[in-house]
Order: sequence, then C-alpha cells, then structure tokens
Amino acid sequence: MEKTGYVSMNQIVHKINLGHINDLHFAILELVNEFEFITSRQLCQMLEHKGIEYKSQEKLNNKLEQLVKSKILTRYYFTSEDGKGIYRIYCLEKMGKYLLSSRGIECKWQQSDNTKPVAMIKKRLAGNQVIIAYLKKVKAFDEYVVKPTLNAKTLGKVFKSTGGSVKLTKNSKSIIFLFEVIRREEEWQKKLIDKMKMYRDFYENFVTMDCGFSTLPQLIVVCEDERHAAECFKEMVTNKVEIPKIKLYFTTDLRQIQENLNKTLLEFKLDEETNKYKVEDVELKLLD
Repeated sequence: MEKTGYVSMNQIVHKINLGHINDLHFAILELVNEFEFITSRQLCQMLEHKGIEYKSQEKLNNKLEQLVKSKILTRYYFTSEDGKGIYRIYCLEKMGKYLLSSRGIECKWQQSDNTKPVAMIKKRLAGNQVIIAYLKKVKAFDEYVVKPTLNAKTLGKVFKSTGGSVKLTKNSKSIIFLFEVIRREEEWQKKLIDKMKMYRDFYENFVTMDCGFSTLPQLIVVCEDERHAAECFKEMVTNKVEIPKIKLYFTTDLRQIQENLNKTLLEFKLDEETNKYKVEDVELKLLD
C-alpha cells in the first residue's frame, strides 16, 4: 500500500471547486464504495455498464492516480497468479468516505477495511468478475447485489455470500444465483465447511421472503480451477454438509471468460453402478 504526505479536506474542496475532482471521480468513488475492492479493468467495465463516459482506460487511470494522490483512494499492487502481470486494486480511504457522506451516499467503510487479508480481497475480485460476466453476457440479467446478507436461523448467525448475487429474469419469472467464492487459503477446508453449515441452515429453514428472497436462490460455488472444485465437493461430502433442498452447482474463474455462459456450471452426480461421483457440465439455456 502506498503512503505519502498529508492532504487536508480544504485542499480537496479546493480541487472540487476548480473542477479537478468532478462527477466522473464521484462515479468511480461510488463504485469503489459498492464493491469495496475493485481493479481498474473492473471499474472500466462497470462504468460502461452504467453508461458513464470515461474515454479510455488511460484517462481512467489518470483519474485514479489523482484520487490516490489526494488520499481519497488507496491502491494495492498484486501480481497475477501466473506471474505474468501486475494489476492494481483500489479501495476507499478516509477522505473518500467524507466525500461520499457529504453527498448523502451511504458509506460503511472503516479504517480496518484496508487491512483485510489477501485471500479475502481475492475472493471479492473473483466475485466482481462473476457479476461482470453475467451482466455483460446473459440476456436475462436483471440486477446484482455485491454483498447479499443471509440468515442461519438455528445457528443464530448472519452471513454474506462472498461472490455476490445476480438476479436473472425471463418471461416475468426470476431466479437469484448466489455465488460463494472459495480460495486455497490457509485452513480453507475448515472455512468451507463452516460456511456450508450456515448455508445449509439458511436453506433448511427458508420461508418465502427470508432475506428478501421470494424463492430459494441457487447456490453456485466459485473455485480456482476444476481440480479445486472436485476438492471442495469431496470436503462437503466427507463432512456431510451437502444441502438436500437444492442442486449444488460449481464453476471456476476461467469459465467466466467464455463468450457464452450457458455451459459454465458443473455438477457432481452419483453414478449408481460404480457408486462414485462424476463431474458433468450443466447446460442452462437461461444463461444464453
């Protein structure tokens, strides 16, 4: 994380009055606030989706540079998994919260948000990518929620799905996909089991309009790759945390890059003859 000299609120107000910080800067701030952690590429895609003109990635990068220098945003550098490139991740700084609050925009940012573990940031970025893939490629896309809240009634816990949710609507019928992003972090197996226990509690005790859902949402587990999906499923079966009420689907980061998402989901099915599970692609016409 970069840290340089102090910037006062008066200096920032002066920049706004001069027009050096304008509506595009505020649109960027609102997106960073909504997603918590976001890459410059993801910001471009979300600005496009909202119909906000930003001219080019280079121009957007200049705006981001101004916001970082003014202590309105913080920037992290990550190297990609394959080591081929470095990508920049943005999140709010205290000044950013002040500016959004001054415009009456709800902002729950706290100083501790900028000290979140790397695995948590990577989950958020993977979730962003899934949401963007659906809003760009699926005709039935209706809306998204970055951090949907769920309630595990028996356990007495409120929790969030790490990958967000998307609502798909076709012929006035809607379904919500909930995305749970799993990364191979420290003790990831235990974290997966604990989270699945909460999901099972939510699904087993579901009644209409729980957490705003009119019908049972579809849970999709987003894994790093197909081998990881198999490892996750094995953990779930071994620890008996499957959810009888729903079909559990899996997907991977790379599958979101496909041009059409209708074959991006996986399902593990029990073969009656061999009594072993086999992985199958799930084709959903709704995702065309």
